[in-house]
Amino acid sequence: MGRPGGWQQADVPSADDAQDWFNGRLPEDWFTEVDVNVDRDEITVIGTLPEPDGGAKLEGAEAEGRVSRWRSDTKERRIEIAREAEGRYQRKVSWGVRLGDGTALFTHLAAPVMTRLRQPERQVLDTLVDAGVARSRSDALAWSVRLVGQHADEWLGQLREAMSEVDKLRSQGPTI
Repeated sequence: MGRPGGWQQADVPSADDAQDWFNGRLPEDWFTEVDVNVDRDEITVIGTLPEPDGGAKLEGAEAEGRVSRWRSDTKERRIEIAREAEGRYQRKVSWGVRLGDGTALFTHLAAPVMTRLRQPERQVLDTLVDAGVARSRSDALAWSVRLVGQHADEWLGQLREAMSEVDKLRSQGPTI
């Protein structure tokens, strides 16, 4: 999110206001709720589609059909909004929807991440591949990251809050 400091951090504009920008920019009849997630490479907009009149939850093929119709009907407007946001925030914009208990992500970014691993770490990945848990070392690494993310959610949240406080202090500090 435009954090200063690390050598790996690209110069991208802050997207701290992206949630508010999308809340103001999206048509009011599209979603009942919108979640905007931002990282260095991508902004993912996931909206909750309204349930049909009568409040019955859509499931299975009916829900898939509704999502497919919404995706098709809104394509041109989503492209227009994404282009505006990409110009403003210099990140790719991806879309998804929630309907009932399901979430569908449309075209979204899969950013390559290069890493160097020693033999014990490679053996962990190879074990996951050999066991059929993952198709490749790359899939095994992605699986491992998701697993850590699920089990370290609270700690990662605290770490993000602490980084946010550091950013505030940096912005309030003396300039040279």
